[in-house]
Amino acid sequence: MTDQRMLSRRYFETRASGHRLSAAYIASVSAAPPQSRPTIIFLHEGLGSIAQWRDFPERVCSATGLPAFVYERWGHGKSEPFTGKRGNDYLHKEAVALAEIADLCTGRDVILIGHSDGGSIALLYASTDRSVRGVITEAAHVFVEDVTVEGIRKAVSAYEEENLREKLARFHGPNTDAVFRAWSDTWLSPEFRSWNIESRLKGIACPVLAIQGKDDEYGTPAQVEAIVKGAGGRADALLIEGCGHVPHFQAAGPVLSAITRFIISLKT
Repeated sequence: MTDQRMLSRRYFETRASGHRLSAAYIASVSAAPPQSRPTIIFLHEGLGSIAQWRDFPERVCSATGLPAFVYERWGHGKSEPFTGKRGNDYLHKEAVALAEIADLCTGRDVILIGHSDGGSIALLYASTDRSVRGVITEAAHVFVEDVTVEGIRKAVSAYEEENLREKLARFHGPNTDAVFRAWSDTWLSPEFRSWNIESRLKGIACPVLAIQGKDDEYGTPAQVEAIVKGAGGRADALLIEGCGHVPHFQAAGPVLSAITRFIISLKT
């Protein structure tokens, strides 16, 4: 394990799928560059950014002794502004972009931690790349539920009538409106209602830990059940009482402990 005070976070820019992305690398300030250890890649939620993870990546690095790569997808945070209309295959396209990110990390030797949209992207990528050591999802979706649609409708109301826009603008700046509308318009479109990636799960050979709050306002435990049932290899579930859509904040202690045990079990 590494003392969190001995970790450094270095910001830089990279490119994937032809777009400029903002990124950060977190590692021990004293350790030599890891030549035989995996890198943990953090994949943010549908409205997420690097800053919205707060110090959670450092906490995971400190508990596991592994370095981490955190980045903002196209249109998010300080990455290149999103343009055009987002297709219903946007998560699949982000999984393709993730392959380029993984190339930067010790030869694709990676462990993926994805929250919400990020969890879905992690599952899609792992279904095509058997070099992934493990996948941890938080509140990932593999199909669209009624509760998901209703949760997003409420978010749209909060964005238009309350202060959600101002909160998101602190992280996304001039990208705020575009990234919010791309997210909400896609998930609320009638065409996206049939989106389903359950058939892709059988291609995942690495171990999976699927985490979800039992009070998640965007999904039911059926999402975790589908991931565990459909994964091609070992898959474990963690359902947390009294927890909503953001387990790594709302149940930080249990989630960090579970993630640490899982990563150690991968014999890193």
